[in-house]
Amino acid sequence: MKIQVKVKPNSKLQKIEETTYGSLVIYLKSPSVDEKANQELIQVLAQKYKVAKFKIMIKSGTTSKIKLVEIQIAG
Repeated sequence: MKIQVKVKPNSKLQKIEETTYGSLVIYLKSPSVDEKANQELIQVLAQKYKVAKFKIMIKSGTTSKIKLVEIQIAG
């Protein structure tokens, strides 16, 4: 499954908002320095979709606020 994610780092609260188009807006506490926000993003998505962190890959946008994320869901 591939989803488009818009990341908002340095937020006070960690939360996920779903848009009407099926993409996600994810507020992260971590700053966008030294891959900290990307690591937190993977952790948040792993909890949401109940998969292991290694099953989540950022396919594009690792240095951008808009990312394409692939999640391997067993099925």
